[in-house]
Amino acid sequence: MIEALPAAPRSRTFPVLVGGVTVGGGAPVVVQSMANTDTADAAGTAAQVLELARAGSELVRITVNVDEAAAAVPEIRRRLDDAGCAVPLIGDFHYNGHLLLARHPACASALAKFRINPGNVGRGRRHDEQFATICGVARELGKPVRIGVNAGSLDPDLVMARMQENTDRDLGLDSDQILEQCMLESALASTEAALAAGLTENQIVISCKVSRPSHLIAVYRELARRTRQPLHLGLTEAGMGMKGLVWSSTAMGVLLAEGIGDTIRVSLTPRPGGDRREEVFAACEILQSLGIRSFQPQVTACPGCGRTTSTTFQELAQRVEEHVKAHLPEWKARYEGVEELKLAVMGCVVNGPGESKAADIGISLPGTGEAPTCPVFVDGRQFATLTGTYDELARRFLAIVDDYVATRYPRRAPADEA
Repeated sequence: MIEALPAAPRSRTFPVLVGGVTVGGGAPVVVQSMANTDTADAAGTAAQVLELARAGSELVRITVNVDEAAAAVPEIRRRLDDAGCAVPLIGDFHYNGHLLLARHPACASALAKFRINPGNVGRGRRHDEQFATICGVARELGKPVRIGVNAGSLDPDLVMARMQENTDRDLGLDSDQILEQCMLESALASTEAALAAGLTENQIVISCKVSRPSHLIAVYRELARRTRQPLHLGLTEAGMGMKGLVWSSTAMGVLLAEGIGDTIRVSLTPRPGGDRREEVFAACEILQSLGIRSFQPQVTACPGCGRTTSTTFQELAQRVEEHVKAHLPEWKARYEGVEELKLAVMGCVVNGPGESKAADIGISLPGTGEAPTCPVFVDGRQFATLTGTYDELARRFLAIVDDYVATRYPRRAPADEA
């Protein structure tokens, strides 16, 4: 008997409230993203955050690195509120967070969470003091923090001490193992320090980001074993395009399938002038592919082979995808559960009828011919047979889809629509 995937997220983690979004404690895995605008540009940053939120990001992180950026945060929050967007903002602090939060109390109040990198808050005694200062602001305002450890910015004193210990005790650890050990030690020790500074378990999220999938999996498995704090997953510096998508999916897919992870971000390197929302779309697809959450209707499509000698099925699949994307905001506002809709556009008779029957609505093309005869299946039964040109097929099939959505999904209550 095939075992089902473990339930995700891990219900044993403490729930942490970030604005109006719960992370951990059995809540759905949360999608997170990060703006790449200059935060001092309040209008530009608010516009991108709004785009990310509308794409499906439930938390958005922004850089807070200088006084001008900190001063702009309340205006960014105001612009989002005016646009009807309640997405929580997370402040990303490095090096000077203790100063910025103290000098800009309105910034601290407008943010829903503070991200602290323990490797970038100073060294020695200053590290402890400055870390405690940020935690103190969070405590006073009732804000959560993310203790965000990164392999590329670990405390050098900690790394040197563990390397020396490895040599002195002849432990036989390689550099990667020492790095993983340091990350775990930094995250767990920082959690204890945050608790000592007055935060509670319900105010702390942890992350330990590396750039290789196998290392991420190893670190997070150990974190899940050693802490009950919610875990933020992400492969840092994942890269561009297909490489970034594949590596992020591989790493986070394994962990999420094991029930590890409470919030995720896909850290894609954008093309120059590229769409920042791609990292949000990727995160949603990862969760939906594992059956953890549903964000939009699924369109199953045939990859094509020597039996599919025309491009009709490819053009139809693309048109269906575009139709769903264009209508989804309206559908989700009107109908409950429409994101669970499953569609199939199949190119030939080998798997076409079977896949079409398994979907809510499916069409099976014969594989050849520009004026094909195509059975359409609705809820597993043949509903119609479509013939004609590509435009006629597409128009009639999309009409069936629209009618199915309007008649099969319950309408939302008027209060929800408002």
